[in-house]
Amino acid sequence: MAFNWLRGAREAPRERKSSGYAPALAVHGAGRATWSARDGASLARNGFSRNVIGFRCVRMLAEAAAATPLAADDGERRLVRHPVLSLLGRPNGGQGRAEFLEALYGHLLLSGDAWVEGAGRLSTGAPAELHALRPDRMRVIPGADGWPEAYEYGVGGKRRRWDLTEGEICPILHVRAFHPLDDHYGLSPLAAAMASVDVHNSAGAWAKALLDNAARPSGALIYRGPDGAALSQSQYDRLKDELESGHQGAVNAGRPMLLEGGLDWKPMGFSPSDMEFLQTRTAAARDVAIAFGVPPMLLGLPGDATYANYQEANRAFHRQTVLPLVGKVADALSRWLEDWTGEAVRLAPDLDGVPALAPEREALWRTVSRAEFLSDAEKRRMLGLPEEPA
Repeated sequence: MAFNWLRGAREAPRERKSSGYAPALAVHGAGRATWSARDGASLARNGFSRNVIGFRCVRMLAEAAAATPLAADDGERRLVRHPVLSLLGRPNGGQGRAEFLEALYGHLLLSGDAWVEGAGRLSTGAPAELHALRPDRMRVIPGADGWPEAYEYGVGGKRRRWDLTEGEICPILHVRAFHPLDDHYGLSPLAAAMASVDVHNSAGAWAKALLDNAARPSGALIYRGPDGAALSQSQYDRLKDELESGHQGAVNAGRPMLLEGGLDWKPMGFSPSDMEFLQTRTAAARDVAIAFGVPPMLLGLPGDATYANYQEANRAFHRQTVLPLVGKVADALSRWLEDWTGEAVRLAPDLDGVPALAPEREALWRTVSRAEFLSDAEKRRMLGLPEEPA
């Protein structure tokens, strides 16, 4: 675009007045990095709702963990039917097994804490319903000795408190991830990955801004008038309007700019190639996946050659990430429900029901079954089964 209205600037009478638009070059230095907050609500908002990698990692883990079948045994035999299994099959009137467990695992992954409330009580001693409570509304109230003396749930200006009276059944189960610096709350994988999440989000925002402002990259227009003459207010306003209408936005991306009348363009900042934009965003995405224990291959991230194929990556995902998560929650539920029923029932992931582990389980079964020097009880123990069938 030719700024024809500047051609007469040289012939115009010289104006000697103070102006805020004198020939100048604005230099912008590098600012300090801005990181998002680390509270529960900010983690869920920035790392899950607004980040596709965090969203996918949490969904993959929560759905895979909820789909993992749980086996119950009393130490001697496998239990096919039991009130605990029935309770987990239908935790409450509004949720089924999958919905309840997905919420439970999702809360643990996002905040490092998962809370379960047991409501009512059946004749068997088990709670009538199980409800997953939001971690951002729960609070641990420590006593004088530092140990929790109560739990408090607040919503809509109302609060409910559960005192941890010794000798009585606590209706609240708190499952928390390991945190080396906090005695009451857990550390989520998302909190450890938030630096990479911020980089990934900022890279996405930068790409969007680049599209919206495609043909007007960061820089300065320098007017080299005769003897330091400055632009008048009307010339400045007109220049600004023509830049916004003719060179801003994705529609005008790549449109050439023709400068006349003493105007010169001074680029400022870095191009996407200089910043290695794609590599930076991919590296941030890989860091987020690593924090959650999800193989980058399963997310379609390029450059991952750790596993030979997708099946091997999926098997490692279940073995190294999903099963430890399920085992942790199942063990906590077992110990908590034992206080309700007074019956020792151990919950554990049923490895034979995980399709991703079928090849290695098949090989193990074949090897153990061929060992003629082992008794049936020894074979069952090696396979993770009780000594007697149901």
